[in-house]
Amino acid sequence: MLRLHVARGTVAVAPHIALEEAGAEYTLNWIDFTRGDQTHPDYLAVNPKGRVPALETPHGVLTEAAAILTYIADTHPAASLMPADPFQRARVHELHLTLAATVHVNHAHKLRGSRWANDPAAHTAMAAKVPQNMTANAALLQDHFLTGPWVLGDAFSTADIYLFTVARWFAGDGVDMSAFPALTVHHTAMMQRSAVQNVMRHHIS
Repeated sequence: MLRLHVARGTVAVAPHIALEEAGAEYTLNWIDFTRGDQTHPDYLAVNPKGRVPALETPHGVLTEAAAILTYIADTHPAASLMPADPFQRARVHELHLTLAATVHVNHAHKLRGSRWANDPAAHTAMAAKVPQNMTANAALLQDHFLTGPWVLGDAFSTADIYLFTVARWFAGDGVDMSAFPALTVHHTAMMQRSAVQNVMRHHIS
């Protein structure tokens, strides 16, 4: 049995959706950041980073959304969440890494500036840059990665799950979504999937 540690409004939405799409057997452990659950010794024993997601598997704990998504796809091949073709598979990982290393970091500059600087003025400057950076990210995702109804054209994959999760942050980060119709169409298509609907009932309070 898999156990996923999640928190509302976080990137942990992505592996939660993947588990539903895969038809996996799993349980959830909700981490409440407002109570500081992520700093509790019991949780730090699971994920020393004090963040979500974390997935407990029969082989050990995995952290980082991209790694967890790949694990779920590879251990549930019948769900076809990861392509077998090497180039297409690499494209999925390319998007995973772009979302994790660039887009998520730019988003975090809005409220998590203390991770990179101690100066409050620097925090303010980083937050002020978020709308510009996230708009540039939205353009990159729409123009370079979103090649059809799904990231891989007609084939649904974990790339779509991860993109959906992160793209939900754009409007709140000051991005004018009317400039990105393909991302809006992708969001609508994702919301029509039963797995997404099941998960979002838990994540929207």
